[in-house]
Amino acid sequence: MESIGDALRKMAGGADFASRYEHLKTRVLSNEKVKAFLKAHPELSDAAVDRGIGKLYEFVRQSSDCERCPTLTECPNVMKGFHPRLYVHNGQIEIRYEACPLKRKADEIREQREMFRSLYVPREITEASMDKLDLSEGERLQAVQTVKTYVQRFEPGKTAKGLYLHGRFGVGKTYLLGAAANSLARKKQVRSLMVYTPDFFRDMKTSIQNQTVNEKIDYIKKIPVLILDDIGAETISPWIRDDVLGTVLQYRMMEKLPTLYTSNWDYDELETHLAYSQKYDAVDDMKAKRIMERIRHLTIAVPVGGSNRRAR
Repeated sequence: MESIGDALRKMAGGADFASRYEHLKTRVLSNEKVKAFLKAHPELSDAAVDRGIGKLYEFVRQSSDCERCPTLTECPNVMKGFHPRLYVHNGQIEIRYEACPLKRKADEIREQREMFRSLYVPREITEASMDKLDLSEGERLQAVQTVKTYVQRFEPGKTAKGLYLHGRFGVGKTYLLGAAANSLARKKQVRSLMVYTPDFFRDMKTSIQNQTVNEKIDYIKKIPVLILDDIGAETISPWIRDDVLGTVLQYRMMEKLPTLYTSNWDYDELETHLAYSQKYDAVDDMKAKRIMERIRHLTIAVPVGGSNRRAR
């Protein structure tokens, strides 16, 4: 952007400086936006307008740039993503910069992404949208409607129940909850975290060595909305079941924080999975029932049907 000072310096070397300055002033004052501003502020004296020519010139140059701006990344303004606004302060013309529509939209998208975070989850899921859900198969319609209703009725700080989506591999359970998380972020300003459970549990085992177990459990258990994706696909152990999953769910139950799940198993099948420790070749039905009591009591079971979308 060329400032009024730069423009005047170019003129200063010529004999017709005054006439060229008047030409520049006339061009600035003939700008439709400047004319509208001055009309809206009849209290401005001629002297105040003269003193404010520099601000008006800056406004005209930057406003013109904004109108030609194709994208936020290609913004030609000195302050990328900001456009000028004229105002009057103490009888003088002043200028301030406000975020342009493109920047406001970009900030909105960034804030939404900050609200919905994920661990070990593909980017496709973090960008999921209710508007892009496949409704071509009737078996999936009821599940989609249940999730939409859940989002609509969700009350931050009050909704304690979550959802338990279960169905065959590849029917779109994870995408559906990713879309729900984005809707909660956009419509209810609710922060959520989606965790791919098998990878998270594996990571917890390695965290014992670097002593970050408690830190990670503390973060997971306190997030306003927690989504445990593909629970039941992990190799279970008593420590993972009781000291990690059990601790997280107990805290969330006591604090009335909703937890959502996707699984290939229904409630009974997941209970069987949680009871068996492959490492110790042992079964503990009581511990599994304790975990499932928390899950059953604080979720709505949602069967998800349809064909395997990943096989298409």
